[in-house]
Amino acid sequence: MIKVAIIDDQGLMRDGLSTILSTDEDINVVACGKSGEEAIEIVEKYNPNVLLMDVRMTGMGGIEATRIIKEKYSDVKVLILTTFDDEEYILKGLSYGASGYVFKDIESQKLIRIVKECYEGNLMLENKVAKVLADSAIKNSHIREMQPYDFKQEDKLNMLSEREKEIARLVAEGFTNKQIAQSLFISDGTVKNYVSSIYSKTGINDRAKLVVFINSK
Repeated sequence: MIKVAIIDDQGLMRDGLSTILSTDEDINVVACGKSGEEAIEIVEKYNPNVLLMDVRMTGMGGIEATRIIKEKYSDVKVLILTTFDDEEYILKGLSYGASGYVFKDIESQKLIRIVKECYEGNLMLENKVAKVLADSAIKNSHIREMQPYDFKQEDKLNMLSEREKEIARLVAEGFTNKQIAQSLFISDGTVKNYVSSIYSKTGINDRAKLVVFINSK
């Protein structure tokens, strides 16, 4: 059973998400809250597997709450709920360890699937979010042309094999391990081994930070 907590300062949104998720027999909504402060308390009390959290709330927002929660409870998967395809929020949330972003107009069955895949350890990025990251990468590439080059960061990429670079790029585009396996005609286990090797060579220890790293190149 996947334990889920929902944090949103709009009561109708909390109730709607809870109703949707409760229709699935594999998901148990254990608590709801309306602020980042309550999110921290709920994680401490209920130890949810997946936390659905709004970006902008009265009091502490979802991004700062994500940072605090992931520092103390690294096993909790945080899915950021938003209506804002804002680059700064997306990049900062992922850098703090969020497992993905979902927009509030998401279809019911897709939300259930994303929660389950998030629980399994996949990074969940909708197409709109992946586009924001891609646009950011293009913009940052122009900025880097005018700045001193960071050879240490480039060295990390050069340590990867061509296959590892290919898989890293797909991870950065929001592909799950299963989707990567299907795209490259290899097994899920092989993809997992490649991703572990990428983590080891880059010194990165989770998928969200890898996405930020690759998209910053």
